[in-house]
Formats: sequence, C-alpha cells, structure tokens
Amino acid sequence: MTEILPFPATQAIKPHAKQLAPATAREAAQKLEATFLAEMLKSAGFGKTGSFAGGIGEDQFASFQRQALADEMVQAGGIGLAETFYKSMMETPNVTR
Repeated sequence: MTEILPFPATQAIKPHAKQLAPATAREAAQKLEATFLAEMLKSAGFGKTGSFAGGIGEDQFASFQRQALADEMVQAGGIGLAETFYKSMMETPNVTR
C-alpha cells in the first residue's frame, strides 16, 4: 500500500498572475458579455437577409450591427453576465503563502 505524504506548506501553489485593476477587469467583463450577446444575436438570426440591401458586404456589415447592438445592450445593463465575470476575475484564490 502506498503511503500518502503530507504536502509541505512551503511548496503550496502560489498565484502566477497579478491581480487585475478593477477598471480593467470591469472593461474586460463588459467586452466578454458583449461578445456573448453578439453571438446570441447571430444565432437568433438577427442581421440575416433583409436588414441591408444585400450584396457582398452584407454579412460583414451585419456583424458590425450585431456587435454595436450588443455593446449598447451591455451599456444599458446587459443580462448580468458582466457582473458575474467581473466578480470571478476579482476573486483571489484561497492559497497558502
């Protein structure tokens, strides 16, 4: 039978990344929520044919429109994902130092 040895505190895993500044974390969380919303709008069919006059660039311009709409949705309060992402980014791991 294998003996289980205690894990010495001096070899505890230490965080490898620095803590994010709150403003940077909030901005990143909002961008992540906006990107998610833009993808959901795309999946829902927003911006398919009919929004523009058609043609070669319609898909590209529709994506810009979806992203702009998603950004506005986040600025208006979004669906709450940004706050969840922000809290997750600001958590500090419970690590023994």
